[in-house]
Amino acid sequence: MTQISPAMIKELRESTGAGMMDCKAALVEANGDMDAAIDWLRTKGLSKAAKKTGRVAAEGLVAAATSGTKGALVELNSETDFVARNEQFQGLVGAVAGYALEANGSLDALKAHTCSVAGKPVQDVITDAIATIGENIQLRRTAALSVKDGVVASYVHGATKPGMGKIGVLIALESTGDKEKLNALGKQLAMHVAAAKPEALTRDGVDGSSIERERNVFREQALASGKPADVVEKMIEGRIRKFYEEVVLLEQVFIVDGKTKVSEIIAQAEKEIGAPVQLVAYERYGVGEGIEKEESDFAAEVSKMAANG
Repeated sequence: MTQISPAMIKELRESTGAGMMDCKAALVEANGDMDAAIDWLRTKGLSKAAKKTGRVAAEGLVAAATSGTKGALVELNSETDFVARNEQFQGLVGAVAGYALEANGSLDALKAHTCSVAGKPVQDVITDAIATIGENIQLRRTAALSVKDGVVASYVHGATKPGMGKIGVLIALESTGDKEKLNALGKQLAMHVAAAKPEALTRDGVDGSSIERERNVFREQALASGKPADVVEKMIEGRIRKFYEEVVLLEQVFIVDGKTKVSEIIAQAEKEIGAPVQLVAYERYGVGEGIEKEESDFAAEVSKMAANG
């Protein structure tokens, strides 16, 4: 049996909002599997969170660059937020974002792209920055969107400088209509994505295993109610529809008015824009999402150094 550590209990509590003893019981029941423990808590009605949210630990900046029908996102990570506020680091991020427009979403192509000022590949420029700034810097990822006729709009949340901050979003809209009004719609939709964090554009984009996982949790909850099997299945389908409304961008409720679906907001905007509008793609980056950095006990480190000294 997996040993359940206090750190595991703490992590589960932070991601679910459940009580300490309930978290311990869930981890014991799941033999230390964090996702299974979350599902167990949800089945028992003890979890306050819909899903596990990865701990964001890495620092750095996300930057967006757009040019008419195309746009790009990049994420550069640093070891500390102090460096993320460094003007040299911010200048590097801005330059890399500009080159990302030409790399078309390829990380390798971006790293190999020749910097016009330094006359050397972007990766070499980053290596030079590591030496001068004194911290490890990683170009983690890049993404690009483009449309044939329309706009790629962007939004950066928590901006430290124009175009760079903690969350970056691109929205690709196809339309022959008014480009200025189309871009304004795109920025509003990008703000929604930054806040709502959808998992997919349409139902077809939702991970099948994610749907099955939700279905299993809902089934356990419904069966516990003691209702007949046919009623249970109807309850499950109703909960799955609600799940789609929570994770599918076009089915989410628009954060600006809190009542209209995103797909309906786009349809309403078509009259003013003067042509049909199709949201064809989106990208959302949050600094450090999915990366965990080692947590250290500073007092213990000092004590250890003193003992060894």
